[in-house]
Amino acid sequence: MIFIYNIIIILLAILFIPVIFIAFIIQPKFRAGFWQKVGFYKFEDKKHEGTIIFHAVSVGEVNAIKELVKEYQNKHPEKNIILTTTTKTGQETAKKSLSEYTDKIVYFPYDFFFSILSFLNTFKPQEIVIAETEIWPCFITLAKSKNIKVYTVNGRISPHSYDGYKKIKLFITPILNKYEKILMQTQDDKKRITDIGANIEKVEVMGNLKFDITQNISEEEINKYKEDLKTYNYKIFIGASTHKGEDSYVIEAFKELKSKHNDAKLLIAPRHPQRYDEVADLLNNSGYKWSKRSENANFVNNDIIMLDTMGELAKLFSVSYIAFIGGSFSQTGGHNPLEANIWNKPVISGPYVFNFKDVYRIVTEKKCAIIVNNLTELKEELISFYDNNDKYNEYSNNAKTVFDENRGAIEYVLNKIN
Repeated sequence: MIFIYNIIIILLAILFIPVIFIAFIIQPKFRAGFWQKVGFYKFEDKKHEGTIIFHAVSVGEVNAIKELVKEYQNKHPEKNIILTTTTKTGQETAKKSLSEYTDKIVYFPYDFFFSILSFLNTFKPQEIVIAETEIWPCFITLAKSKNIKVYTVNGRISPHSYDGYKKIKLFITPILNKYEKILMQTQDDKKRITDIGANIEKVEVMGNLKFDITQNISEEEINKYKEDLKTYNYKIFIGASTHKGEDSYVIEAFKELKSKHNDAKLLIAPRHPQRYDEVADLLNNSGYKWSKRSENANFVNNDIIMLDTMGELAKLFSVSYIAFIGGSFSQTGGHNPLEANIWNKPVISGPYVFNFKDVYRIVTEKKCAIIVNNLTELKEELISFYDNNDKYNEYSNNAKTVFDENRGAIEYVLNKIN
């Protein structure tokens, strides 16, 4: 069946060469890593103690396994650690956040037998850890034939995907049973993957890797931030990781909030430094007194502070009251709400959160985050948290509970792959 599968996908690739060629010209992201994906890899094995490969398709999966990779490297510095991605954005995110914890970051091969054999023969892995539910029939079969252990971690199957997999159950069942372990996020995910053919003895529930984060500064550092910013009894609204178009939303929402709650202050943190001047122009026209964090601004002298320093945002959630997480109106796909939730802060986001869709599914169900569809809803929900202490306390307490329920996945995975 695998032989037939490979013949079919090779023939389809040949048949669609004109379409693929046009797509490569029009969309550079489609040709990113092309030569690696077809099998041209280079690797110098420096550690000689074995290799493990972590695979994360795109940005969301890279973010999911980031802490797992770091912890694995900490426990096994003698191992070669290779990280693979499929997309260009995933590759960029991986290189930005995990270069110092890995020995090489490359693109995952196409599911052609020649591409995969080149990949496996170059890196000679002992284990391969695939984030979430990526099922590549030829890749899994060839890895198994070389006695390489393959794991799925942080696995999830949506109801829609489940319906699709059921239609090809006869084909997919033998593939699933070549995995060493399949570690799923929830009991529902476990049931779905066993229903489509996975051996129940190989499937376990591990929780969600993205919840294995901790409060990243001490009480002493928090007090230092409070003193520097002079937060006093002000309730700080953070507009975090804002993209183009979202800054004006945050400022407009703050204007309405400020008219009803004079103790509100705004800390706005544009995602990209090259946009600082653009956001400064908006603040100049806002009618509020503002200044920059880099100029040692404080909230006694300003209603708004622009965070124009690097590496502080995740820490400053600790002194906030509530957070809007950007990238969620701009169709960028959103950013991680857990960086605010870990400090028991309620989160509001726009509708485009596909980079963290599994996390948002949990935090909205558990009522520690809210998704809004437009500026009007953003204003209404923001003000409701300042108006209603019971609602605020409910969301704040739920944020703590959601971590208690989901933490521990990294240690669970490490125990399995060791």
